[in-house]
Amino acid sequence: MKFSELGLCEPLVRAVTEAGYSIPTPIQQQAIPAVLQGRDVVGIAQTGTGKTAAFALPLLHQLHRGSESAGRAERGRGDRSRVPRPVRVLVLASTRELALQIHDSFRDYGAFAAVRSAVVYGGVGMQPQIRALRDGADIVVATPGRLLDLMQQGCANMDGLQVLVLDEADRMLDMGFLPAIRRVLQRIPKQRQTLLFSATMRPEIRELAETI
Repeated sequence: MKFSELGLCEPLVRAVTEAGYSIPTPIQQQAIPAVLQGRDVVGIAQTGTGKTAAFALPLLHQLHRGSESAGRAERGRGDRSRVPRPVRVLVLASTRELALQIHDSFRDYGAFAAVRSAVVYGGVGMQPQIRALRDGADIVVATPGRLLDLMQQGCANMDGLQVLVLDEADRMLDMGFLPAIRRVLQRIPKQRQTLLFSATMRPEIRELAETI
């Protein structure tokens, strides 16, 4: 099976091909069609198996198609207003390094797609991150603590959120992020698609998957 056979739009297949990939990994073959169908997904995959692309590619596909439709509608109305894009996808990551890595993947795979992303994490100034959110982002990749800080300041509106991704969920639990994750869950729409990826399926991960 090739990426072109998974139902992904041409800009994504082009970006993947230019990155040197042609054959999807097992986790990608299983997860991409499920995500494209709008289903919730629990994926068990180690680092290095291509799990980031397993959720990034289908989410970019959905957002690109949505942006194309919105663009046609605006052109039809002659609407030139610059309304910031609402956040559609939220990816929670355990560390700054992982958040940056995921964000880079979205940017690389979405190089030819009409999608914007932003990354927020602690340990640095908030103002550039606030500006990025106010400018509008379809995708936000965030560490839980910094995201909560921004939410409490009214700088991260998730009312239009459609998809939540928890990456390396087992690592987030090991680092004590469960209370922060639950607080984030209270602030986002309950009707959404949820994707959870973990290297293991321990009882606490299974419980988290069942409660989100």
